[in-house]
Amino acid sequence: MIAGVVAITIVTAAVAFGLRGSDASPDASASPSPTSSPVPVIVPGRPGESASVVPSDRLKAPDGSTYNSLDVWFVRMMIPHHQQALEIAAMAPERAKNPQIKAVASRITAAQGPEIDAFRAWLSARGLPEKPDEAGHDHAGMRGMQPPEAMRGLATLNGDMFDKVFVDMLVSHHQGAVSMCTDLLKVGADERLGELATGIAAEQQAEIGRMRDILNP
Repeated sequence: MIAGVVAITIVTAAVAFGLRGSDASPDASASPSPTSSPVPVIVPGRPGESASVVPSDRLKAPDGSTYNSLDVWFVRMMIPHHQQALEIAAMAPERAKNPQIKAVASRITAAQGPEIDAFRAWLSARGLPEKPDEAGHDHAGMRGMQPPEAMRGLATLNGDMFDKVFVDMLVSHHQGAVSMCTDLLKVGADERLGELATGIAAEQQAEIGRMRDILNP
């Protein structure tokens, strides 16, 4: 019951987070790595005013909050990361044997779908494209991301074998997301984004424990 309340709370926070702000602001950066140093960013001025140059770690959102290029990196990476989790979860209703596995998949769908919407709303509110430079993105190299062959292999399994591989893949996937959230909390500037990342990390860490308990009661 407590886990369900936590999941609902996180989803609600994600939706609320995503609805803040609607005006556009300049692009923070193309696609920085999580260890990037601040770089100069040209910010257009208001009508009749000159443009200004500010460090990429002190950009202002329309609502007055501060964000940096590392916040942008996190959001852009978490969208495809969450999307793969949804793809894995979508296989469970027809292939899983253990009803608890199906319940885990349902919780993932309920939580991460709204979080993707929140991430996209965050980018949109700042006038930032979701994929500014597709050639520069290596989603397969993100922590926890499962390679295409592993995804194809999971789609061929059923019953107990599916349950085991499902847990193995999602535990690794969740661990990657927790690491990304932890990195953001060290270097990010957006407080509300940090709150969302804290909630995601807490829920996914708890879910790792639940999944391990399913296979090792």
